[in-house]
Amino acid sequence: MNALVKSDKKGLGHQVKAQAAVEEKQYLTFMLGGEMFSISILSIKEIIWYANLTEVPMMPACIRGVINLRGAVVPVMDLSNRFGKPSTPVVKSTCIVIIEVPTAVEGEHQNMGVVVDSVQAVLEIPTSEIEPAPSFGAKIRSDFIEGIAKVNGKFVILLNVNRVLSTEEVSQIGQVAGVADSL
Repeated sequence: MNALVKSDKKGLGHQVKAQAAVEEKQYLTFMLGGEMFSISILSIKEIIWYANLTEVPMMPACIRGVINLRGAVVPVMDLSNRFGKPSTPVVKSTCIVIIEVPTAVEGEHQNMGVVVDSVQAVLEIPTSEIEPAPSFGAKIRSDFIEGIAKVNGKFVILLNVNRVLSTEEVSQIGQVAGVADSL
């Protein structure tokens, strides 16, 4: 009996290793300032056209405002501004991607929208094709980057949603901006 159990475990181990070697993850790709970025599809709730945004006074510059999404107030972040670049201009293809972000309270999530120039496609990227974030030379903070993948001869930056959309960090930015305005 023990020999049979050991044999089964060994067989499963080989199956798991083979599966991990060809594992693919799905990412939503989008354009932002002429560059292609992506976010894991597991974080995405939905994609909506840019409309009906309400500005909120005294918010950090990277927060464009809020939207009403089926009765829920959802903050909307300008990703371009968050990356230290000029705000995203609103054009015909501008979208808001609704993302589920973990909060400081364990097990709880908050929806947050991000403004993007245009949504491209959902890609399946093998984990073997994903390189770690570079430690230098990136146009955005390296802790915002989960990895970089090469797709059809072009680089796609995979964003770390938990760092980019960190509610704690954004609120700290707002507090610093409020103090600076009062000086």
